[in-house]
Amino acid sequence: MAKAKICLAACLMTAALPIQAKEYHVSKQGCNTADGSAAHPLLTINAAAQLALPGDTVTVHGGTYREWVNPLNGGDGPHKRILYRAAEGERVYLKGSEVVKGWKRVPKTKGTWMATVPNSLFGDYNPYSEKMFGDWYWPNGHTYHTGDVYLNDVSLYEVEKKEQVLTPDTIRSVRDPQGTQLVWYAEVDAEKTTLYAHFGNVDPNKEMVEISVRPTCFYPTRQGLDYITFRGFHVSQAATRWAAPTAEQVGMVATHWCKGWIIEHNVIRNSRSCGITLGKERATGHNLDCNDKRLDGTAHYIEVVFRTIRHGWDRANVGSHIVRYNEISDCEQTGICGSMGAAFSEIYGNHIHHIWAKRLWGGAEMAGIKLHGAIDTYIHNNRIHGCGYGIWLDWMNQGSRVSSNLIYSNTDEDLFLEVDHGPYMVDNNLLLSHRSLREYSDGGAFVHNVFCGNIVRSDETRYTPYHESHTTAVKGVSTITNGDHRFYNNVFIGGNNEKTAYGLCVYDNVKWPLHTDGNLFCGSALPHKASHGDTANKQSDVAIKIDERTDGVYLSLSGNVERLNVPATSAVTYERLGHARLTGYPYEMTNGAPINIDKDYFGNRRPTSSPFVGPVELAKLNGTTNIKVWDNNITPRP
Repeated sequence: MAKAKICLAACLMTAALPIQAKEYHVSKQGCNTADGSAAHPLLTINAAAQLALPGDTVTVHGGTYREWVNPLNGGDGPHKRILYRAAEGERVYLKGSEVVKGWKRVPKTKGTWMATVPNSLFGDYNPYSEKMFGDWYWPNGHTYHTGDVYLNDVSLYEVEKKEQVLTPDTIRSVRDPQGTQLVWYAEVDAEKTTLYAHFGNVDPNKEMVEISVRPTCFYPTRQGLDYITFRGFHVSQAATRWAAPTAEQVGMVATHWCKGWIIEHNVIRNSRSCGITLGKERATGHNLDCNDKRLDGTAHYIEVVFRTIRHGWDRANVGSHIVRYNEISDCEQTGICGSMGAAFSEIYGNHIHHIWAKRLWGGAEMAGIKLHGAIDTYIHNNRIHGCGYGIWLDWMNQGSRVSSNLIYSNTDEDLFLEVDHGPYMVDNNLLLSHRSLREYSDGGAFVHNVFCGNIVRSDETRYTPYHESHTTAVKGVSTITNGDHRFYNNVFIGGNNEKTAYGLCVYDNVKWPLHTDGNLFCGSALPHKASHGDTANKQSDVAIKIDERTDGVYLSLSGNVERLNVPATSAVTYERLGHARLTGYPYEMTNGAPINIDKDYFGNRRPTSSPFVGPVELAKLNGTTNIKVWDNNITPRP
């Protein structure tokens, strides 16, 4: 009896002890029947993802892993995560593609080759028969597919007929302004997929040719897998579908309606649609505007909003992600996308470039960062260029802050705020493209920014939701009556397009008041007609230029800057900002604390009186001023 009591006590003590966190190793020399130890690693990341429990680490060693990682479990709180990481100092590639060998030259052509692969390579998803499709996707009269072909990690252009590969035309785009003839076409039958590609003067059998095969690279099919960290990977070449805000949004790395992920220090490129998605799941609707013509898109999305709330869209269950220090490029829809799932999140330190650069199709979702429902989302210190739109915050942008971003060389607006009711804060940004701002919104505060391009604004008749402060709970719906913005201590630089209005004169006829003070207008940029505290320098020839160097990005300010008449300014404080008119809420930090714009673009403290106009606190302007505004070491490479 005494022995039995001792055994029972030992069992109880053992059960009370915390389970020791494990580290699973993955190696190209491993085996999936191994135990995952450093001495006996697993072969695939997905095998480790079926074993990892809260607190565990999956360490992946150097090499190329062609797989879809579908985790079985999530973490158990911010301090008990599951960490997926590339091994220190080792380069790990996670790819949605496969290598294709055995290309045969097509007779009587120059540079055209063909290869055949069995459909078994694709499983139940063949991206060469899967058409690009979805709400607000505009094919422009053409048919494209989710698959793609890559020559030495550069994607070719899809064409619609085999003849267009045999005798290709020159395709010009943002990515290839001088033109290219590197194109591909696919024929699919019941057993095989035949690929035709024009490789120019290159022999594809002597180069690396890959085709996208999988719809994603890191995505849990189960919802609710919270607190996952994904760090240090090179992710590429997935056959991702179009990610409409009314659809399941699956990028190459995607959170699937989860909470508390950290996605950091990765290189993410060559997605057919989206790089990272923080967005919606399928149960609340999937491409409703295409599949159900009873209602228009606005009514469909309002229904989706209420469905997502019933499906757990709140701070306790969804969002609160961190996306930082990633390089994201060459994705043909968005770099970072999220319908409602990016609420309460922080996105910073990312270098996002060449998004929607091939321009084969269009749509209403193309941006470096495109979010719906950016409630209390903090987007700061990112570098975004070579895209369509830089940042696009669409519907229910409330309590957010867009701060200290470097945005330039985009073909559309650097910042697009669509049907948002505020309050939201836009401060210390360098908006340097020829179009700075497009907004169909109310209740914004624009403080200490540089606007180098024009501003486009419009009233909106769509009824869209606004929310209880710092929550997802819907308070009401309203149309947009443009105005009720605050513009304090900004710099506006006019351009040379005589048909374009620069500055705040575009707000001369708004119905709600525009609050302006301390703004500097240069060249053709004009103040609002009711302005009292702004200063116009109509004869100035001030110009800002971007200089990209190996160590970073420099801003050059030139012209007769020493003769500028700079306006008197005062500090922008919580008390001065007041409340957004429609929602009735004050301008606050995303955590609800009072907001004061007391630091500049670099984080330097501004003086409590007479701060300098614009993002950078300069004591003096004299001739040409060169400022390093992005350090390439700010984004650590894995």
